[in-house]
Amino acid sequence: MTTPPLRVAVLGAGYFSQFHYRAWHRMEDAVMVGVCDQQADRATATANQFGVDSWFTALEDMLETTRPDALDIVTPPPTHLGAIESAVKRGINVICQKPFCGDLATAQKATATAEAAGITLLVHENFRFQPWYGEIRRQLAAGLLGRVYQATFRLRPGDGQGDDAYMARQPYFRDMPRFVIHETGVHYVDVFRYLFGEVDSVFAQLRQINPVISGEDAALVLLQMSDGVTAVLDANRNADHPASNRRRTLGEMQVEGERGTLRLTGDGQLLLRRHGDNAETSLDYPWQDEDFGGDCVYLTQRAAVAALLGRAPAVNTARDYLVNLRIEEAIYASNTEGRRLALG
Repeated sequence: MTTPPLRVAVLGAGYFSQFHYRAWHRMEDAVMVGVCDQQADRATATANQFGVDSWFTALEDMLETTRPDALDIVTPPPTHLGAIESAVKRGINVICQKPFCGDLATAQKATATAEAAGITLLVHENFRFQPWYGEIRRQLAAGLLGRVYQATFRLRPGDGQGDDAYMARQPYFRDMPRFVIHETGVHYVDVFRYLFGEVDSVFAQLRQINPVISGEDAALVLLQMSDGVTAVLDANRNADHPASNRRRTLGEMQVEGERGTLRLTGDGQLLLRRHGDNAETSLDYPWQDEDFGGDCVYLTQRAAVAALLGRAPAVNTARDYLVNLRIEEAIYASNTEGRRLALG
């Protein structure tokens, strides 16, 4: 018997939501049944663009009318808890964008609410689905580098300079009291956990370079992983890196081990330099340069559909994602206290 497609309603029609809509539109086992945005013109335009029959300006109306299997929340963090509670009381599973609920306490409340009702709550943490990280994970599992010593990601999107920083695409970035770690760095906390396991301790130094924004836009974060790997996030949104599209990878990664060094370029290329050699060789692997980050939004939503249809275990559950938020809190606390903090 054929399983009917997952019926998805989407909340939000802003900048990043377009990647969500395009991903849902491409799937054969998921169908969008509703679009909701406070701005009626955005809701109608999005519904028309993707052939969705129903649009709304109020979430409650959309959920009552369409009764979806899942709600995809693509709105700012202050709206997350209320939207999750609205879905949970109707027995609707949820996929929620990050920053998840804005802070740890609110995220814990949302997680507990969903779990108490037996509702699946997933976080749309899509960076781990960028194909280069999947390939790095496969290569490390196969022993390409042997024992891994250190991994460094240099975040260099180059979009943070000037008086008009972030205005063209995501102007709310300017008003976030916590920025480069809360909005972007948490992605790499998750990537490091995906590649190397859990975090034992944190040391961080944060700073603000561009005075027109409220939060920090540069950071140096050292994570000591449980398996002995030292993971470093070297973030600066004002500086850039060489790439045909600087939003593809947002920077460059280097993983160093006993057998050599694996390097991710801004164009998604993986280069291996074996220990003792000077030349690098390219590692070919399949990936699609579509939409954002190697089509990672589509890949994230594919995994969510598989989980919600009972075909695969859930990835990025809210319960597991709380670990990322605890690490985020430790990063800010380490910067404030000026010391290394152990994680319990």
